[in-house]
Amino acid sequence: MENFDQIFTLLAEHEGIGLNLDILETGLLNIIALLAILFFTGRDFLGSLLEERKTTIVKSVQDAEDRLNEAQKRLDEAQKQLNQANLVISEIRNETVSTKKVLLESDAFEAKKDLKIRFERALATFRSKERQIFLEIKQQIISLVLKRTVVRAQETFGPKERATALINDTINKLEGDLL
Repeated sequence: MENFDQIFTLLAEHEGIGLNLDILETGLLNIIALLAILFFTGRDFLGSLLEERKTTIVKSVQDAEDRLNEAQKRLDEAQKQLNQANLVISEIRNETVSTKKVLLESDAFEAKKDLKIRFERALATFRSKERQIFLEIKQQIISLVLKRTVVRAQETFGPKERATALINDTINKLEGDLL
């Protein structure tokens, strides 16, 4: 803070702030001369550096554009391959579905065939049992009829005389028909 106050004190003691028009004292000619020397001598040096930098930048931009174009081409090719892969995948899915349908139909056909064979066997067994039961019932009926017939014949022809008379009668009738 003291330095700050001293600046104002010095300015107040002297004439104050003013413009110095003495060119030699201010060094303006020195600065202009220095700039002119730098401009004329450094033009070739700076120009070649700037030209080289410009060439490098243009080449870098061109390389970047080439890489971008190449990347775009690869992206397009990858998109085409992706589309082809999607087509192949959908074809495989369709074939899988149709194959599943064929297999299911084949399995259903085999199941129907197996059921038909089993049903025919069961039906044949049933008919066989039915015939066997029918024959057993028929034999039982015949047996009962014969037993009843024997019992009635015994009741009817119980005495021997009656049986003998009936047999002789029948023979006589048959003899007449035979002659």
